[in-house]
Amino acid sequence: MRKDLASRVVEWRDHNDYTNMSKIKTLIWPKVILFGDSITQFSFQVNGWGSGIADKLTRKCDVVNRGLSGYNSRWAKVVLPRILKSEGSADNIAAVTVFFGANDSALEDKNPQQHVPLHEYSDNLKDMSRFLATVGVPAGKVIFITPPPVNETAWEKECTLKGCPLNRLNSMAGQYAQACVQAAAQCGADVLDLWTLMQKDGQVCLASFPTIGANSAPGGDRLKASHLSSPECPKHEDANSMI
Repeated sequence: MRKDLASRVVEWRDHNDYTNMSKIKTLIWPKVILFGDSITQFSFQVNGWGSGIADKLTRKCDVVNRGLSGYNSRWAKVVLPRILKSEGSADNIAAVTVFFGANDSALEDKNPQQHVPLHEYSDNLKDMSRFLATVGVPAGKVIFITPPPVNETAWEKECTLKGCPLNRLNSMAGQYAQACVQAAAQCGADVLDLWTLMQKDGQVCLASFPTIGANSAPGGDRLKASHLSSPECPKHEDANSMI
């Protein structure tokens, strides 16, 4: 069963004995690192999913945005060690979300700069999970997020405004989403299958979600935030209130 971010923060504090504040000389808030492309980078905008998570986890942890607009999993794998190094010790990391695939799944003949072949995308996700484990962030603290569905009609309008042809297809995004789910299972990490959750009865339920890799619709942001975090942790209510 997939754990929400609040549960992961509680586990971190329990492990570090935050139930007895008299023992603590320096308060160190655990971190949740959001690592991804521009869907992550812009998630701290008004009503964004990242800001929603930060709000729900206020006084429980620091939510760190490490979104890199335009990035695919190939480039992400290269920069991840530097990002983790900049965060200091991994001991205070409660969770890391890894959210790539929207750019990887761009059509190769229309957008070769960002496209990453399906098998390489899967390998890159697994490589990032393995790297995280080597620096003290085990798979149990990692949440993969699949690319969301593509509203092809809306996205084609965006492409036309930029003077380029349609360069993403929902069916292709679905293949990368499936690869992400499979990679998570092989790594022992959790996964949030956005591609499936954002579609009902075979239709994209968020008609205003045109900009894969840029700003998402408010409904999509609420969906991400609600599935990644929970404002309630009844079993640890007293411990939560201490921070």
